[in-house]
Amino acid sequence: GITDEMVRGQPPASVVLPHFFEFTAGTVLLGHNLAFDMRMFQEKEDETGVRFDHAVLDTLLLSAVLHPEEESHSLETIADRLGVKALGRHTALGDAIMTGEVFLRMVPMLEARGIRTLRQAREAAQQTFLARLSY
Repeated sequence: GITDEMVRGQPPASVVLPHFFEFTAGTVLLGHNLAFDMRMFQEKEDETGVRFDHAVLDTLLLSAVLHPEEESHSLETIADRLGVKALGRHTALGDAIMTGEVFLRMVPMLEARGIRTLRQAREAAQQTFLARLSY
Protein backbone atom coordinates (compact mmCIF):
# COMPACT_ATOMS: atom_id res chain seq x y z
CA GLY A 1 0.00 0.00 0.00
CA ILE A 2 0.89 3.65 0.11
CA THR A 3 3.21 4.49 2.98
CA ASP A 4 3.83 7.76 4.84
CA GLU A 5 7.30 7.79 3.31
CA MET A 6 5.82 7.79 -0.20
CA VAL A 7 3.76 10.92 0.46
CA ARG A 8 6.19 12.76 2.75
CA GLY A 9 7.02 16.13 1.24
CA GLN A 10 4.29 15.87 -1.40
CA PRO A 11 1.54 18.49 -1.78
CA PRO A 12 -1.58 17.88 0.34
CA ALA A 13 -4.91 16.72 -1.07
CA SER A 14 -6.25 20.26 -0.78
CA VAL A 15 -3.73 21.29 -3.45
CA VAL A 16 -3.67 18.17 -5.63
CA LEU A 17 -7.36 17.27 -5.88
CA PRO A 18 -8.54 20.54 -7.49
CA HIS A 19 -5.88 20.08 -10.20
CA PHE A 20 -6.86 16.45 -10.69
CA PHE A 21 -10.52 17.47 -10.86
CA GLU A 22 -9.75 20.04 -13.57
CA PHE A 23 -7.59 17.53 -15.47
CA THR A 24 -10.36 14.90 -15.44
CA ALA A 25 -13.32 17.22 -16.08
CA GLY A 26 -15.75 15.70 -18.56
CA THR A 27 -14.12 12.27 -18.49
CA VAL A 28 -14.99 8.84 -17.16
CA LEU A 29 -12.80 7.80 -14.24
CA LEU A 30 -11.44 4.28 -14.67
CA GLY A 31 -9.92 2.55 -11.69
CA HIS A 32 -9.84 -0.48 -9.47
CA ASN A 33 -11.89 -0.52 -6.28
CA LEU A 34 -13.01 3.03 -6.96
CA ALA A 35 -15.42 3.07 -4.02
CA PHE A 36 -12.36 3.60 -1.82
CA ASP A 37 -11.07 6.55 -3.87
CA MET A 38 -14.47 8.14 -4.37
CA ARG A 39 -15.07 7.98 -0.61
CA MET A 40 -11.79 9.79 -0.01
CA PHE A 41 -12.77 12.43 -2.58
CA GLN A 42 -16.10 12.89 -0.75
CA GLU A 43 -14.34 13.31 2.57
CA LYS A 44 -12.18 16.08 1.05
CA GLU A 45 -15.01 18.02 -0.62
CA ASP A 46 -15.21 20.76 2.02
CA GLU A 47 -11.43 21.10 2.17
CA THR A 48 -10.87 21.15 -1.60
CA GLY A 49 -14.01 22.87 -2.83
CA VAL A 50 -14.53 20.25 -5.54
CA ARG A 51 -17.13 17.53 -5.88
CA PHE A 52 -16.22 14.55 -8.01
CA ASP A 53 -19.41 13.58 -9.81
CA HIS A 54 -17.72 11.83 -12.71
CA ALA A 55 -19.04 8.68 -14.28
CA VAL A 56 -16.84 5.81 -13.10
CA LEU A 57 -15.90 2.37 -14.38
CA ASP A 58 -14.48 0.05 -11.76
CA THR A 59 -12.44 -2.95 -12.91
CA LEU A 60 -13.19 -4.68 -9.61
CA LEU A 61 -16.92 -4.60 -10.36
CA LEU A 62 -16.42 -5.42 -14.04
CA SER A 63 -14.40 -8.46 -13.00
CA ALA A 64 -17.36 -9.57 -10.88
CA VAL A 65 -19.58 -9.17 -13.96
CA LEU A 66 -17.24 -11.27 -16.09
CA HIS A 67 -16.20 -13.81 -13.47
CA PRO A 68 -18.97 -14.02 -10.84
CA GLU A 69 -17.82 -17.48 -9.78
CA GLU A 70 -14.37 -16.24 -8.75
CA GLU A 71 -13.69 -15.40 -5.11
CA SER A 72 -10.94 -12.85 -5.65
CA HIS A 73 -11.23 -9.71 -7.71
CA SER A 74 -8.01 -8.07 -6.51
CA LEU A 75 -6.12 -6.19 -9.20
CA GLU A 76 -3.27 -8.72 -9.06
CA THR A 77 -5.65 -11.67 -9.43
CA ILE A 78 -7.53 -10.09 -12.33
CA ALA A 79 -4.28 -9.15 -14.06
CA ASP A 80 -3.03 -12.71 -13.71
CA ARG A 81 -6.36 -14.12 -14.91
CA LEU A 82 -6.24 -11.90 -18.01
CA GLY A 83 -2.53 -12.29 -18.73
CA VAL A 84 -1.53 -8.74 -17.78
CA LYS A 85 1.98 -8.41 -16.38
CA ALA A 86 2.18 -6.62 -13.03
CA LEU A 87 4.83 -3.91 -13.08
CA GLY A 88 5.32 -1.12 -10.55
CA ARG A 89 2.52 -2.38 -8.31
CA HIS A 90 1.39 -0.04 -5.53
CA THR A 91 2.70 3.03 -7.30
CA ALA A 92 0.25 5.47 -8.85
CA LEU A 93 1.67 5.00 -12.34
CA GLY A 94 2.11 1.24 -12.08
CA ASP A 95 -1.41 0.69 -10.78
CA ALA A 96 -2.88 3.03 -13.41
CA ILE A 97 -1.11 1.23 -16.25
CA MET A 98 -2.09 -2.19 -14.95
CA THR A 99 -5.71 -1.11 -14.47
CA GLY A 100 -5.80 0.28 -18.00
CA GLU A 101 -4.37 -2.94 -19.43
CA VAL A 102 -6.87 -5.02 -17.45
CA PHE A 103 -9.72 -2.88 -18.75
CA LEU A 104 -8.55 -3.20 -22.35
CA ARG A 105 -8.58 -6.99 -21.96
CA MET A 106 -12.08 -6.81 -20.48
CA VAL A 107 -13.63 -4.80 -23.32
CA PRO A 108 -14.01 -7.69 -25.82
CA MET A 109 -15.22 -9.96 -23.01
CA LEU A 110 -17.88 -7.42 -22.05
CA GLU A 111 -18.85 -6.97 -25.68
CA ALA A 112 -19.27 -10.74 -26.04
CA ARG A 113 -21.85 -10.51 -23.23
CA GLY A 114 -23.74 -7.74 -25.01
CA ILE A 115 -22.25 -4.98 -22.86
CA ARG A 116 -21.20 -2.37 -25.41
CA THR A 117 -21.88 1.04 -23.89
CA LEU A 118 -20.78 2.94 -20.82
CA ARG A 119 -24.34 2.83 -19.52
CA GLN A 120 -24.56 -0.94 -19.99
CA ALA A 121 -21.20 -1.46 -18.26
CA ARG A 122 -22.18 0.73 -15.32
CA GLU A 123 -25.57 -0.95 -14.96
CA ALA A 124 -24.03 -4.43 -15.07
CA ALA A 125 -21.41 -3.41 -12.50
CA GLN A 126 -24.09 -2.09 -10.13
CA GLN A 127 -25.85 -5.46 -10.20
CA THR A 128 -22.87 -7.24 -8.64
CA PHE A 129 -22.64 -8.17 -4.98
CA LEU A 130 -19.45 -6.13 -4.66
CA ALA A 131 -21.29 -2.93 -5.64
CA ARG A 132 -23.19 -3.16 -2.36
CA LEU A 133 -20.01 -2.87 -0.29
CA SER A 134 -19.12 0.56 1.01
CA TYR A 135 -16.31 2.24 2.89
